[in-house]
Amino acid sequence: MIQLHDVCKQFKQNKKDHKKNQQTFVKVVQNVNFQCQAGKAFALVGANGAGKTTLLRMISTMMMPSSGDIQVCGLDTRTDALAIRHRIGFLTTNTALYEHMTAYETVRFYADLFDIDAKLLKQRQDELFTLLGIHDFAHKRIKELSTGMRQKVNIARTLIHEPEILLLDEPTTGLDIIASQHIVKLIQCYKEKNTTIVFSTHHFGEIKLLCDDIAVMVQGKLEYKNSLEHFEAQVPGHSLEEKFISLQGKSSE
Repeated sequence: MIQLHDVCKQFKQNKKDHKKNQQTFVKVVQNVNFQCQAGKAFALVGANGAGKTTLLRMISTMMMPSSGDIQVCGLDTRTDALAIRHRIGFLTTNTALYEHMTAYETVRFYADLFDIDAKLLKQRQDELFTLLGIHDFAHKRIKELSTGMRQKVNIARTLIHEPEILLLDEPTTGLDIIASQHIVKLIQCYKEKNTTIVFSTHHFGEIKLLCDDIAVMVQGKLEYKNSLEHFEAQVPGHSLEEKFISLQGKSSE
């Protein structure tokens, strides 16, 4: 389970307010509260710059909140960061892969960080490589791979230790339709394994297929949070896209 209570994040701006002789700050995430249950997928939706990635980074312990509390599997992100990192898999487009390693070596490297024994590693690696279609380029160096191929390797290294918590920031970025469907099926499989899943996406088809609960972020705040069923029934609009746009407009009123 993941629980967030009054979570805020602000960053210093480069310029000071010289009139007041004070450092100025920009608020990126403001007073966010929600919880994600095991076996469910929670979708974070919002325009670019809404604060989704910052929120995921704070849950992953890569970044600490300016105020508020985050609990992951009953552990506090401020005091138990290392223990939390062993329980999560975090997929982000900002993770750089070492270009001189092969796809196989990359996934094995991440497995070694979690002390996965050789037999179990082979089993998990074969399963993931088959599902993601990595076998054909498993022994090619990362620098030789396309954007879509790199994303598949990124997904494999995220899942190799069978994490209890999955944080997925735009998981189908750079993938074609077939590969995207593989990822959707993979997420569905992890839901069945009772994994807690939080993912951000701009693809409303993925939301329809995967999510149980949805949160709409607008300028760092949660404009909406509830079940997908409630979202479809109560928010004005004929499609998920229209409903999302209606909430964007509401926030600016």
